[in-house]
Amino acid sequence: MRGKKYLAQKKSVDPKKVYTIEEAIAILKSGGRKFDETVEIHTKLGIDPTKGEQLIRLTFTMPIPFGKSKRLAAFVGEADEAKAKTAGADLVGGEELINEIAKTEKIDFDVAVATPSMMPKLAKIAKILGPKGLMPNPKTETVGPDVAKMIGELKKGKHTFKNDDTGNLHVAIGKLGMAPADLAGNIRAFLEVLARAKPQTSKGIFLKNIFLTSTMGPSIKIIV
Repeated sequence: MRGKKYLAQKKSVDPKKVYTIEEAIAILKSGGRKFDETVEIHTKLGIDPTKGEQLIRLTFTMPIPFGKSKRLAAFVGEADEAKAKTAGADLVGGEELINEIAKTEKIDFDVAVATPSMMPKLAKIAKILGPKGLMPNPKTETVGPDVAKMIGELKKGKHTFKNDDTGNLHVAIGKLGMAPADLAGNIRAFLEVLARAKPQTSKGIFLKNIFLTSTMGPSIKIIV
């Protein structure tokens, strides 16, 4: 059963209207809840999710970072361990770390990077990392020779997003406690990056419907 605050917000939303980003943010901020809700953007994409060439997987750095810093693991050789630690990696190691994960299947990190030379060795734990979306991948810019750069960008708020099996994309874009201009800035910057990611084989409208919502708030359709 929905609470009074949600119902009050929901009543203020016209399901037939398409709102501006600023209007939607104002409605979500009217909730008056005691915790800082996460703001999410949900997009229906004009893609065929059964076709590999149309799948959306992109990286994006929020102009205004939010939330807690993610715990990061760096799979590197001995020559790069010091660089990884200095750059801010929370967990650094090579084959020894890989063997430990293979044995315990314990994952104590939210994102991982690796140098190219470590990728063949990571195959040993691919079945553990893969299902959780933690396997380093060149397409998400989490595999490369410049360990410090990869870690630095991720620590500054770089995220990886991909569509789900129904062709929708769900992205946490900020916190309601942020200034409206900062929140709107994150939304616009993300939509610009997403628009440029339209696959060449995708025909017709790419960004079909976009909705903004918060943890406890209603879903609001916004202008594309």
